[in-house]
Amino acid sequence: MRFTSAILPLTLFALSPLLASAQDGGIDGATSSPEAAGYSCDPTKCKLPTCNCASTSPPGGIQPSDTPQFIVFTADDAVQEYTLDAVKQFLAQRKNPNGCAPKMTYFTSLNYTNYNLVTDWYVAGNEIADHTMTHVGKPSTDEINGNLIALNSLAGIPLSSITGFRAPFLDYNAQTLKNLAAAQFTYDSSSAASVPVTDPKTDAYWPYTLDNGMANNCLTVTDTCKGEPKLPGMWEIPMYAFFDDRGVSGPHLMDPWLDMANGGTKVNNTATLAYMKNTFTDHYNGNRQPIGLYTHPIHLSTTYPGSTVSKEMIDMINAFLDWAQEQQNVWIVSNEQLLEWVKNPVPVSELGNVNALKCSTPQVDASLKICNGILQNEKDVMSHCEFPDFPFYTCYGCPQVTPSPGNPNPPQQVPDGEQARFRLPSNCSTPFWDPIDGKCICSSSSCAFVDNSRPIGANGANLTGGGTGGSFDNPSSSQNPYIPFNGDLPTLPRGVGVSVLVAVLGALLGSLTLFTRL
Repeated sequence: MRFTSAILPLTLFALSPLLASAQDGGIDGATSSPEAAGYSCDPTKCKLPTCNCASTSPPGGIQPSDTPQFIVFTADDAVQEYTLDAVKQFLAQRKNPNGCAPKMTYFTSLNYTNYNLVTDWYVAGNEIADHTMTHVGKPSTDEINGNLIALNSLAGIPLSSITGFRAPFLDYNAQTLKNLAAAQFTYDSSSAASVPVTDPKTDAYWPYTLDNGMANNCLTVTDTCKGEPKLPGMWEIPMYAFFDDRGVSGPHLMDPWLDMANGGTKVNNTATLAYMKNTFTDHYNGNRQPIGLYTHPIHLSTTYPGSTVSKEMIDMINAFLDWAQEQQNVWIVSNEQLLEWVKNPVPVSELGNVNALKCSTPQVDASLKICNGILQNEKDVMSHCEFPDFPFYTCYGCPQVTPSPGNPNPPQQVPDGEQARFRLPSNCSTPFWDPIDGKCICSSSSCAFVDNSRPIGANGANLTGGGTGGSFDNPSSSQNPYIPFNGDLPTLPRGVGVSVLVAVLGALLGSLTLFTRL
């Protein structure tokens, strides 16, 4: 939803340098060691798919040469059109070896989030995960569980599909993990793999369960590790850092392209690309632990008014992905997809049978006018919620007040002559639910998800890098365009800017207070 007034984006842009310094998820050295971890796990007792020891070796005893190289792509914070456009400029033109478009994980916080776009992104096949309601570190249960409730009630994301969590600022403790387990989350992804895979003391473990406690961040999160916290069946997906020429002293975790490589004094895209390729190669030629692109997409948005991101930086990231996809058996995935493979690992020759990697598309009659996360169906039937701090659209009826940790699912506003919209039930999929009439258009005979994946050739053939980043390395090559996400949906109206400015100034003061504590 594009603002006709530029006040909000420009104000947020002025705020973004402070938020970047507080949110970047940066690390400056090893966050764990074998001695600090004190980790012990018996693989004869801890067995897949419900238990997995922290290990640098591929799960299930699969040889590295038979293991896919996964690139995990995630984004953090609010969902807006400009953040989705930022993601699309890296993924929209790409295909995995089975012909499916790559999927990603969006760790969503709700301040400034447009709920309707969350619905659309989920229905497009991406994972929506929890990042708290108001973006706070060491969050309370209300922050964590309130986000679940709001994403379900106002974005129509099934509770059973919100399985992952990442702590804002990567700031968590043992109680955070216990709260996640109590809320039946499947995994957390807030810890860092902070030592290169080539180092004998590497902490780049494949995803593991917390049956035997944490094995990452043991030097920085003091109430974890050495067997704690014991949370059987809950998974930890470490965030895998890149490393520049300084090795363990030069890690780059979130938004590495914003960092200065090799101890330099300014951003150097050429040096960043070099160390990203080198780190990837170390993973690929070793035990093929996943590698991750962990983004705050606002920093890469070209459709955000006032953005100063350079075309060279965007081209560099695309050039890295182009190069990576030229290697055999490389897949760009969400955390959810990665974890499904880890639970039931198969060699690369059998990846075509992994349901989580397939591309299943909902088949809905284009002539139907239902608010379901599909543009052709939902246009003109969304609710516009005109809150003074930040307006948004939703398929599920506007709440009477802004959702908050203490009240994540307020009663609906019901316009005269209309009835309240119906929340998504547990027995219907989001694209087949009509929240206006309160009915599921799906039955075993009248709806379907169609698999559009293709056979994978020998040795992972049918690879394609998408060709979107070649101009960084090869000025003569051209970039493929991408279509802005839902670019023709209604714009938010004029007049919201002044009130939003007041809200953002309040956020600035709050962020300054938080920054002094970091």
